[in-house]
Amino acid sequence: MAALAEAMKAGIWFDRSKVESAEDKYQEYLAGTQSSGGEVSQQIAEARKKIQDTLKESGSSSKSSSEDVESLKKQVKDLTGIITNMNKKFESLESRLSALEGKGSTTPSKPAEAAAQNGVEDSDEDSDSDVDLFGSDEEEEDNEEAERLKQERIDAYKAKKSKKPTLIAKSNIILDVKPWSDETDMAELEKCVRSVQTDGLLWGASKLVKIAYGVQKLQITCVVEDDKVGTDFLEEEITAHEEYVQSVDIAAFNKI
Repeated sequence: MAALAEAMKAGIWFDRSKVESAEDKYQEYLAGTQSSGGEVSQQIAEARKKIQDTLKESGSSSKSSSEDVESLKKQVKDLTGIITNMNKKFESLESRLSALEGKGSTTPSKPAEAAAQNGVEDSDEDSDSDVDLFGSDEEEEDNEEAERLKQERIDAYKAKKSKKPTLIAKSNIILDVKPWSDETDMAELEKCVRSVQTDGLLWGASKLVKIAYGVQKLQITCVVEDDKVGTDFLEEEITAHEEYVQSVDIAAFNKI
C-alpha cells in the first residue's frame, strides 16, 4: 500500500484493477497465514491435553488394577485359612468317631471271658457265704414299703380326680306346642307345659305365635341337661295333657 501511494504521488499509475486484485490476494494470504497458524497451535494444545489425560487414565487404571490384585490375594489367603481350619476340624471329628466306634465294638478278651466263665469256680468260700439265695427280710420290707407308697399315690390321684368338677353337657331347646283350636285357653296350656318338672330341666321365656284362622301356638324355651332329660321325655309329658295340647314340635335345638 505504501508503494502504491508513493507511485500515485510520483504520478505513476498502473492498471487499477490489477493492483487492487493483487492487494486483495496479499491480504488474503496474510489472513490465511494467521488463521492457519492459530489452528495449528490450537490443535497442538489439544493433542498435548489428550496425551496428558491418557497418561493420567493409564496411571489410575494401573493403580486400580494393582489394588484389585492385592484384594484377590487377600481373599485367596483368607479362604485358604478357612479351608485349613475346616480340614482340621473334620480330622478331629473323624478321630473321635473312630475312637467311639472302637469302644462300642470292643469285645472282651479271652482272659476276661475265661474269668467270667470260671467265676464261680475261682470265687472263694467267703464270697459264696455273702450271697443270700433266699432273700433277706430287709428286701421284703423294702418291697412292701414301695407297694404301700405306690398305692397311696394312686389313692391320692383318684381322690384329686373325683374332686375335679366335671363338665355337664346342656342344650337349649325351643318347642312349638299347638292347641286343638282357636278356642283353647292358651294360658292354661302354658301352665300345663310348665307343670312338667324334673331334675335337669329349666323352663325359659315363651310367646304366642299366630298360625292361621285365629289359631295360635305356644313357643317356649327350655334348658336341659343332656344326660338327664331328652326330647322324647318332653314330648310325652307335654302331650299327656290331651285336653289342651294337640302336638309338640322341636323348633330349635342348640348345644350350650
